[in-house]
Amino acid sequence: MSLSSLFLTSSSSGGSSTIMIIWIVILFVFIWFFMFRPQNKAKKQKEAMLASMEPGDTVLTTGGFYGTLIDVSEDTVIVEFGNNKNCRIPMQKGAIAEIEKPEDAIESSEEKEDKK
Repeated sequence: MSLSSLFLTSSSSGGSSTIMIIWIVILFVFIWFFMFRPQNKAKKQKEAMLASMEPGDTVLTTGGFYGTLIDVSEDTVIVEFGNNKNCRIPMQKGAIAEIEKPEDAIESSEEKEDKK
């Protein structure tokens, strides 16, 4: 028997083709659930984080630098680095990896003091 005759005989039976379609659907659902859904969830979380930025927040850039937000516009931010107040760099919002609100910093320092 050749390969084409095997393919024709397996596709002529109605039950096996239905089972194959069910397995393909299950495979796509599995891929969506474990790959695309978490990716979309992380994207929404980052968009929400970037939308909540305000001047005065401490940020971590994707380059690994910590700074303070000075100005926030639609797609760019101005970040101040270091103690000398002269190092202000404009960058895209997408370059921000994490944001720490001043209220969060106060709460975490109070928790550290309580533990001591």
